[in-house]
Amino acid sequence: MVRRARARNLNEDDDDDDMSRRYGLLRFGFTPAGWLVLVVIAFIAIVYLLLYVLFPSHPKLVIIMPINQGGGVLNWKGPQEWAVEKVSIGNKRAYARKHGYELAVMDMSMQRKYAHEWRESWEKVDTIKRVMRDHPHAEWFWWLDLTTFIMEPSISLERHLFDNLQENVVRNLSVAYNPLDMRDVEAPYVDFSQPINMIVPQDCGGFNLGSFFLRRSEWTERLLDVWWDPVFYEQKHMQWAQKEQDAFQELYRSQSWLRSSVAFVGNRKINAFPPGACTEAQNDRQFFYAERDFVINLAGCVYRNCYDELMYYKELSSSVRG
Repeated sequence: MVRRARARNLNEDDDDDDMSRRYGLLRFGFTPAGWLVLVVIAFIAIVYLLLYVLFPSHPKLVIIMPINQGGGVLNWKGPQEWAVEKVSIGNKRAYARKHGYELAVMDMSMQRKYAHEWRESWEKVDTIKRVMRDHPHAEWFWWLDLTTFIMEPSISLERHLFDNLQENVVRNLSVAYNPLDMRDVEAPYVDFSQPINMIVPQDCGGFNLGSFFLRRSEWTERLLDVWWDPVFYEQKHMQWAQKEQDAFQELYRSQSWLRSSVAFVGNRKINAFPPGACTEAQNDRQFFYAERDFVINLAGCVYRNCYDELMYYKELSSSVRG
């Protein structure tokens, strides 16, 4: 009888342990099959994490957007200026996230060591060099002024420009739109077989650097070094109204090695203007925004109203895309 009782107790204990195990599984909502699924999911997550750490994916294109917290040399920012900055950053951030690019929002306010020379816009070169150092795996860098807005965010840069780059650009200004009247004789021995390392739009007055592309290369490093050289910019920084833009035009006019890797696009390709910009060419539609153009650059809006113009084109972009 005693043996039977002990056997019965052992069986009851085994049943209790089995019930406890089952109850423990069910208490957390898992059956044995559920636990198996959880283990498989955890394993896959660990594999993906290891692949991300060991073989990280680096964006090949970085959008550079300058901001100046607090304002420029002459005044502090007001509510509308803050709103313009917020909307513009949000526009580029959403675009970069959608297409797998990187956005570098660069605060240029700390560069006021050059403010006595009215050199805030010259900091563009130094800023590009810093972004290139911070993103060593990126190939292309797209500079966009604060007062630009991407009107067609569903279109990638590959589709819009890079997939058919040679068909979208012009290399030789002697046979293309040339408002600065630059001729080959000014810089002989230009080799247009060299790779494209810079893409620049032209407006009614010449080169426009409110929206342009640079490709990482030895050529680009050389350009940035020469462009930023104090010996160079001190020569005419008081005469060059467009500062770094005029300086680059002077380099392009005289340096054959530089011409060999620069390509040009029409202004509306990456830099369309609103009415009020390029007032001397108001009837020339090649400069001004038309429906479904890719980017709007509110050039000169500080003399109009940047906030009103940006809000208008933001709403227009939403309504056009439906």
